[in-house]
Amino acid sequence: MGTYDDNSAAQNLNTGFVVMVRITAKDGEVDAIAEILQSLVGPSMAEPGMKFFMPYRSLEDPAQFFVYEIYEDASGWDAHNASPHFRAAVDELVAKAAHRERIPFAPFVT
Repeated sequence: MGTYDDNSAAQNLNTGFVVMVRITAKDGEVDAIAEILQSLVGPSMAEPGMKFFMPYRSLEDPAQFFVYEIYEDASGWDAHNASPHFRAAVDELVAKAAHRERIPFAPFVT
C-alpha cells in the first residue's frame, strides 16, 4: 500500500473545502428527504466548483442522513448555495427536517 504522499486521489480530495451536512427527517418525511437529496446529486456534481456530493443514510436510523460535499474552495460552496437546483429544493428539505446542521471544514493535513 502506498503512502499518503503518493496517493493522488486522496491528495485531490484533501484540497479545497468540505461541508458536512447532517439531517434528521421529521416523522413521515423520511422518503421525501431521501428523494430530495437524490435529486440534488446529478445537478450538484455538474457544478464547476464541486468535486463531490454524496448523501448517505444511517443503517441504524433511516431518518438520519449525512451529506458529504467537497468543493474546490469556499466560492464553490457559495455557488452551490445560489444554484437553481439547490434553491428549488432547500425550502422543502428544511420544512421536512426536524434538524439540519451544515458545518464547513478545510483540510489541515498535507
